[in-house]
Amino acid sequence: MSLRFINATILKDNELQDRSLSIEDGCISKGPLTAVDMGGYFILPGIIDLHGDAFERHIAPRPKAPFDIRSALRGVDVELAANGVTTAWMAHSWSWEGGRRSPGHAIKFASALRAYRKNAKTNMRIQLRCETHTTETYDELIACLEEFKIDYVIFNNHLPEAQDIIARDLDAFGAWAAQVGKTSDEHLACIRTAEAQESLVHDHLVSLSSAFDDMNIRYGSHDDASSDMREYYALLGAKICEFPTTLEAAKTAKQMNNPVLMGAPNIVRGGSQSGNISAIDLVRADLCDALVSDYYYPALSQAALELWQTGELSFPKAWNLISKNPASIMGKASIGSLDYGMHADLVIMNKETLQIEATMCGGRIAYAAGEAANRLFEAPIPKMSVAAE
Repeated sequence: MSLRFINATILKDNELQDRSLSIEDGCISKGPLTAVDMGGYFILPGIIDLHGDAFERHIAPRPKAPFDIRSALRGVDVELAANGVTTAWMAHSWSWEGGRRSPGHAIKFASALRAYRKNAKTNMRIQLRCETHTTETYDELIACLEEFKIDYVIFNNHLPEAQDIIARDLDAFGAWAAQVGKTSDEHLACIRTAEAQESLVHDHLVSLSSAFDDMNIRYGSHDDASSDMREYYALLGAKICEFPTTLEAAKTAKQMNNPVLMGAPNIVRGGSQSGNISAIDLVRADLCDALVSDYYYPALSQAALELWQTGELSFPKAWNLISKNPASIMGKASIGSLDYGMHADLVIMNKETLQIEATMCGGRIAYAAGEAANRLFEAPIPKMSVAAE
């Protein structure tokens, strides 16, 4: 698609500017191209999501009702585009839990995504959520990362949570076991096997970290609960601090120049659904570098807009939390802003309703609705391009 948007308000160079924006051959251009009047709209960098697991609901809308992964990915793709997300890292578990969180399912998921990509509207990627107590899977994990070109791993340790549930609520434990397709006894056996690996975990993480560095993989840790925990992972090289549960951990990350990721739903809902530190408190303390969808894709734009409308942040700073900053964290220099030569990944938002009415990824229309769709499809554009179905 080759065109020039005119009369819109563009987020560029960290400020809102009333200017034109040209797109040519999938990138931001300077060319004098066919004009499309987008008066009344914001044109913003496409949203970049560093952690989202809402895709799981497309794969298994109910625990015992799974769907074909490739069909599910199409639904995820459509949902991402409709919510302005142009690049998304889907957070898939690599866990001792088994079932849809097992290494085997992660490999199956990665294979399905590779096959689907040629038809994708958005840039769909994988973040592997690697449980620390899976030491026996080292070779399998490295092979998976290499084969499917996965560039993002987060260390998780859900054993303490599992042990707490066992001690506190056997009914909840039974429900958890059923969710991953096991009886309580079978699930307990998996936990005991993971616990037995405790003495091997540190060396396992050191080996993985060294391999990740060689493979240029970004990696970090999930749910850091203390300063010591953040320091431990940072010294391994796991610099990304995803969902710290305490102010102490977030402060330590900041002191070490480690990026902090928090959930956008936490902002929209006014707090953590699990009772941990509030994301808004970290934003106010300048301790949050990026917001992620977590379990709800619409929350990304909603959170940025709420931070702006409530006066917590300027519009550019709020939107940077879901575009420019995530791109920087992942070292992706070609996305995250609307500078000349960058990928034409953008969101078209109605200035009055603040609804996303169009999304473009690589210069192709991934989603269009309302008046924005009318203007795009009625324009005399010589190279109209719509993302593949």
